[in-house]
Amino acid sequence: MTSPIRKIYFGIADRHQMFRLFDRHAQRPDRWQTDGAKLCAGEWFEIAQAQHDYMLEILPPLWMRGEMFAMREFLTGSITSVFYMLSINGVTRFFHAYCDLSDPRSPYDMRDAIVERERQPVKAMTREERIEHIWSAAHDKYRGYAGEDFRPEHRRKRTVIVYGKPGTRFELLEALTDQQISDKLPVHLRHLPLPEAA
Repeated sequence: MTSPIRKIYFGIADRHQMFRLFDRHAQRPDRWQTDGAKLCAGEWFEIAQAQHDYMLEILPPLWMRGEMFAMREFLTGSITSVFYMLSINGVTRFFHAYCDLSDPRSPYDMRDAIVERERQPVKAMTREERIEHIWSAAHDKYRGYAGEDFRPEHRRKRTVIVYGKPGTRFELLEALTDQQISDKLPVHLRHLPLPEAA
């Protein structure tokens, strides 16, 4: 089953944030037992030109095709980083994505999805994008995975710390209320509308 293409961070990631986003699933409980391909494949975010150029110069790329290049070192299995330089609405922008190269169309499908998402005239965020941004931006000590104190069907799911009554606690990321999501987003993202249905 192909992992869905999804934006995981809003804004332009600086170098420090970029490296954190490369392995934002590092704390998963089964890190050494599973390859994490389903978690990472399809994830993408925007970076600055300096980060794009830095990654191009680290090692000779696996391949270069027009506005994209793939890293020679694979994250896991057939999943590797693909970097893009794309003209969107007349502006050159830079992106990182994890593509599954076992599918030759993967880098092209990713490129098309990024362009389609970023060409939207109204700045908006879906609920899923809000949740992914919260997970991506949270420091490791404020996010984790459900353990023994959660019901069995929820164990190993992602959690984030929530402040409020009856106190500070970890809650399932997927179960956050709209108000909790708003509270955890940066101020400049809190009031973005949900995208209108097509």
